[in-house]
Amino acid sequence: MNKTLVACAAGLLFVAGSANAISVSGEAGEHYTNLGVGLGGTTAGLGISGNWIRSDHDGDIGSLGLSFGLPVGPLTATVGGKAIYLSPKDGKDGGALALGGGLQWDLNRYLSLYGEGYFAPESLTSGAKAYNEANGGVRLNVRPFNVDVGYRYINIEGKDGNRDNAIADGPYIGVGVGF
Repeated sequence: MNKTLVACAAGLLFVAGSANAISVSGEAGEHYTNLGVGLGGTTAGLGISGNWIRSDHDGDIGSLGLSFGLPVGPLTATVGGKAIYLSPKDGKDGGALALGGGLQWDLNRYLSLYGEGYFAPESLTSGAKAYNEANGGVRLNVRPFNVDVGYRYINIEGKDGNRDNAIADGPYIGVGVGF
């Protein structure tokens, strides 16, 4: 049994053998901003991410995430989880453990399509009924810079009579740099 686990772990390390890039990014939507930092999040292998999103009207969230990406033909499929600090404008501060994943399709060396989603039910949240997050878009890569255009939706479902807080719900444009 232990030999099998060691062999699986070694296999994952070989798959994750590509160089992990450090990235810093910023996004602006109509009523929200997002600042992020990551290590290897858009490539095959292990990825670590963190971000802070501030809504003009509905509160803030901060998250730390861990993901694992695998190449599947021309796609990179990612599964992962996030520990999220929730600070809705209407409701109690709390936390969530969200699970999810995403897909990235590199059309060529300059252009890619991406999408991801994360969800936490009431049993994995405190202060909220549920947490929902989804985004998708197009990325232009001109190393070391990238420009993203997409749509982001983040909602904290209210609990105990509190309203829902849509932290993000709309198109955005973002810029980033990776090393």
